[in-house]
Parts: sequence; structure tokens; C-alpha cells
Amino acid sequence: MLIEFSVGNYRSFKDITTFSMLAAGLTAKDKALDENNVFAFNDEIRLLKSTAIYGANASGKSNLVRAIEFMQEFVLNSSKDSQASEPIPVEPFRLSTETSNAPSHFEMVFVVDGRRYRYGFELTSRRVIAEWLYHVPTIREAKLFERRDGKLDLPSAFKEGKDLWDKTRDNALFLSVVAQFNGPTAKSVLNWFSDLDVISGSVDLLDRTSTEEMLENHQSSGEIVRFVRSLDVGIDNIQFKSKEGSSRREARRIGKLLWPRIDPENIDIVTTHQKYDAKGEKVAIELFDIDSDESDGTRKLFGLAGPVLQALKTGKTLVVDELDARLHPLLTRAIIGLFNSNDTNPWNAQLIFATHDTNLLNKDLFRRDQIWFAEKDQFGATHLYSLAEFKVRNDASFGSDYIRGKYGAIPYLGDLTALAEPAGE
Repeated sequence: MLIEFSVGNYRSFKDITTFSMLAAGLTAKDKALDENNVFAFNDEIRLLKSTAIYGANASGKSNLVRAIEFMQEFVLNSSKDSQASEPIPVEPFRLSTETSNAPSHFEMVFVVDGRRYRYGFELTSRRVIAEWLYHVPTIREAKLFERRDGKLDLPSAFKEGKDLWDKTRDNALFLSVVAQFNGPTAKSVLNWFSDLDVISGSVDLLDRTSTEEMLENHQSSGEIVRFVRSLDVGIDNIQFKSKEGSSRREARRIGKLLWPRIDPENIDIVTTHQKYDAKGEKVAIELFDIDSDESDGTRKLFGLAGPVLQALKTGKTLVVDELDARLHPLLTRAIIGLFNSNDTNPWNAQLIFATHDTNLLNKDLFRRDQIWFAEKDQFGATHLYSLAEFKVRNDASFGSDYIRGKYGAIPYLGDLTALAEPAGE
């Protein structure tokens, strides 16, 4: 589970900014929100099951998602031999002379196997400047290792890292190297980053791998079908079909042989629809190719089905950019409702998403600490803040107040009437 994420000097984030899943000390008007939308990690820490991030276009919402994704990918890949001679693909804040040569900062606070960790690093495109890993074994935070300016402080508590410092390149993370050599704590931390699911909400960029894997698995294929069918009227089933005209059974056999890299040139994913005669009687089944015949919304629901269901089944953290894109507001709300429920989310999976859908800014759906805003200042730097920081009544109209600019994070529109005026001679 994710507790906090901090980023600085990356894309539109100049100063270190922190996004938090910690529940604030407040109560919602509807007490059911407190019972379903919040869960306890321990006697002191309560966490949120979902958060929505609002802001104008180019305010930095997507950059927050990209920062999380960058940290994840660098943790998982930095120690690979293929990265040995490659520059680190970090993108510092470009609108200030102060940040041009300064390192970028990334830090994650999270829970693995019931223990809280704080891990982070600072880097440039050429090397890792600093790296640290702390944990909380009982009450107080304790250092596992800290790397700074080419030197490593390695307490005895992290003995799995012994003799591995010399094997760590300047452009690689020590944690990744230790995990590569099967250090148990390092592997657990890397597994947490691997389980973190960060996806784009764009239909064209949505990775459907996990959905397709579940569809091919006999035990979980029914869950995918039920998910899409319950949210998309008209679809009866989803299946693999060979483009070469072989039977469905043969298509599934081919899929199993080639999985997880099914050749898209040979296998289609099709949806089935009922065909009716003039009397309204069912007469046949019609197959639709999901990519060419179905709507963008249906394709997106299919792509989201796997990540959503996997998160709910295993208690993972799911981060989605533009969750609402191509979806009806009621569909988006239904997906959020799966996370904000003790019945459908017993393992406390977390959903973090960026959105423009003000229909979701509703006191009946979210607590104030579940609503976040991204806003750029006059110097082009993104700042994050929560609705819980405002003095707002529990019965306030969050959506209307946001549109009126009460919370900021909205676009500033110029005078557009001049665009309709005839051009001068």
C-alpha cells in the first residue's frame, strides 16, 4: 500500500512536492464514507482507498503520474546490463536556472508485508547522487542504507548489501543491485514496485496485457466478461478468435502456446452480440472485433478490467491518468465505487487517478482528503494540495465551488470574444 510520494525537479515539479494517501483527521457528513473509503494500517496510521486529482490542462496532473512511473521503471531496470552505457532519462524542471544542473528527487513511503519503508533517490542524467532506504521495525524509523556522493553508509541491519557496493555503477541503484543478488529485503521492495500498476487512461496507449492474461486464464476469464458486460450493455461474451479462421478451441490453444506474447497478426479478441429477427427473436451470434468494431469506451473498459480486478483481488495500488477519458460519468463512478467499498475491496486496494470529471466532485462519493488539486504558479511550477486544507463544510457543493474557482486549479480564460471580430484591413 502507498502512503506518500514526493517528487522535485522533475518536469513541471520544481520544488519537492508531496502527494499523500494518509487520511486526515476529519469526518464526512455520510459516516459510510469514513467506514468504506478509509482503512487502518495500524493504531496511528489510516489510509485512503482512493484519491482524485483535479487541475487545468497542463497543470501537472499527468506529470505526477509520469513521476511515479519513472521511479518505478528506474528501480526495476537501472541495474540491467543494457542500461550500463545509457544516460538516465530523467527530465528536470526547465523553467529555472536554479534547477538546470540540480538533481531530481524521488521518494516513496509504502508498506510491504506489514512493515513501513521509506525509499528514495536523487539523480541527474549521468549518475545517482544519493539513495536511501529506511524502515520502521517497531516504533522508530531505522536506516538500512544511505548512499551519498559516491559513499555508502551500510548499517549491520542490511547485511544483504555487504560486498555489493563495488558492483554498483554510478548510474544504477544500489537497491536494484542487491535485489539482483537475491537480497530478501531488497527483493521485497522491488516486488512492491513491480506490483505498482501505473497506466495511461488513453485508449490508444492503454496496455491490455493483464486483461488479456486474465481472459486467457480459465479461472479468471469469467471475471473479465462479467466486468465488461455489467458496464457495457450489449456484450454477451469476450473470446479469442483466430484471424486465420480456425476454431475458437484452436485459437485458445494457440493463445496458450504463445502466451503471454500472442501474435496480434494471428489472434483477434472478439466480443459477441445477439442478433435478432424482425419479431425480436434471437437468431444468431454476431462477432465484433474489439479494435475495429467496438467503441473507444468499450475498448477502454476492456483494457481497465484486468488492472482493476487484479488490484481488488490482491490489494495493489493502481494509478491511472485520465481515468474518465472516453467513459460515461456513471461508468467512472462505478469503477471508483468498487474501491470505495468494504464489500468489493476487502484487501484495501488503492486507486489514484487524474480526472477532469467534476461530476465526481461529490460529498456523497469522496471525503475532502480524497480530493487533490494540481496548479501551476506564475513561474510554471506545479504545486499539489488537498481539499482537506480548506475550511469547507461537509455539506458544501464541492463540484460547483471548484468550477467557480474557490479551490483554484482551474484554467484562466482570456477574452475569447475578440476571435469573432472581423479581421482588420
